[in-house]
Amino acid sequence: MNFEKKIEELKIKLPEAKPPVGSYVATKITRNLLFISGQISIEENGQLIKGKIGKDLSTEQGYDAAKRCGLSIISQAKEACDGDLSKIKSCIKLTGYVNSTDNYTDQPKVINGASDLIASIFGDAGMHTRAAVSTNSLPLGVSVEVDAIFELN
Repeated sequence: MNFEKKIEELKIKLPEAKPPVGSYVATKITRNLLFISGQISIEENGQLIKGKIGKDLSTEQGYDAAKRCGLSIISQAKEACDGDLSKIKSCIKLTGYVNSTDNYTDQPKVINGASDLIASIFGDAGMHTRAAVSTNSLPLGVSVEVDAIFELN
């Protein structure tokens, strides 16, 4: 499958791959695995998507925030692969963190935003293992953060 063509067909606009803001790297390749550091929820206009899911934002808004994280993951993967997404064999795992209220229990529905996006672009190669974790806070007050592991050809 041509992943670039699929992105075009889906009319997806990838954001710019942002450099890390701390003492870490955005991506790291070891053997045939590509690790992508946590990508936070950022609107297309660069504004952070902030707030607690279940209080400030709905599950649907959380889903959209997770989708934005997924777009940033793909941008980071593309940059790590020197602009060539055909180097990706499969998505191994996503870990999603949801800034949510104590009684909120729909974290999996939120992280589906990232999962559905990855699967829509990479097809069967995009099917992955996953964790969806609740947290009481995330960096900069964002609502969602997602990291990823990909297998390379």
